[in-house]
Amino acid sequence: MSQSESAPSPPADARHGVTFAFAAYLLWGLMPLYLKLIMDVPALQIVAHRLVWSLVLIVIIVLAMGRLRGIRLALQARGTFALLALSATLIANNWLIYTWAVLNGHVLEASLGYFINPLVNVALGVLFLKEKLRPVQGMAVGLAGCGVLLMLVAQGGTVWLSIALAVSFGLYGLVRKIVAIDALGGLAVETSLLGPIALAWLCWSAVAGDGVFGQDRSTDLLLMAGGIITAAPLLLFAAAARRMRYATLGLVQYLTPTLVFFQGVFLFGQKLTTLHMITFGLIWIGLAIYAIDSLRAGRATPVTVPE
Repeated sequence: MSQSESAPSPPADARHGVTFAFAAYLLWGLMPLYLKLIMDVPALQIVAHRLVWSLVLIVIIVLAMGRLRGIRLALQARGTFALLALSATLIANNWLIYTWAVLNGHVLEASLGYFINPLVNVALGVLFLKEKLRPVQGMAVGLAGCGVLLMLVAQGGTVWLSIALAVSFGLYGLVRKIVAIDALGGLAVETSLLGPIALAWLCWSAVAGDGVFGQDRSTDLLLMAGGIITAAPLLLFAAAARRMRYATLGLVQYLTPTLVFFQGVFLFGQKLTTLHMITFGLIWIGLAIYAIDSLRAGRATPVTVPE
């Protein structure tokens, strides 16, 4: 929605934000199912194809909706292009780390990263958006933080995956919340920045004899489908982030890591250790306390939407 269009009332806007967030996190939570179908494709090529086909899809949508002029006008605002270049870098790194983790048997570590992510959102909301953290919420964050610290001390080697995923996506969401452009426009600029680089890499891989595209029709179709699989949740997430308190995203956000967690155990056969159970247990308890407190506060006060 452009700024010139009439916006819904704040309560309706917030409800739409929750719906968009739920849909985005559901799609992201099912991402390992997609990656499982193309596990023979190198991680960097998967990410590159997602970027290229996302760009193709977004260009078609932008032209069909006549949004090109609006995007150009939005980019004239000071700092908008720089912020979108930053968000593009953050999301590309997030995708690459996540894809590598899934393809190399670190699904639970990827899940842990997105369990940590709501805590990162809370911290970013407090530090940069001046959102208030109630005492019960502070206790919940501390409890979940203990779980992360336990995993970091006992199994430091792969925890960097979890932390990198949490921080990169947390910062991406923060940038997309504050940048003065709508969901479609922002994604169009991001994919325009990343798509040509990804295409150049795919061409180089093909010349070097390492490219997989064109060798198997089903794999080609799955890689092309990556455009829709990538663009849809990003559009939904960006729309949600602009309609609701950033810290509140954590109420819906742990849908993704929960789905990823169960896929890691039951579909990818990753061993669930006692350490995993203790760590995830602490995080789940912390998130539950945070969610319950936020829901109680939501019933007691009117819904507000930040400018």
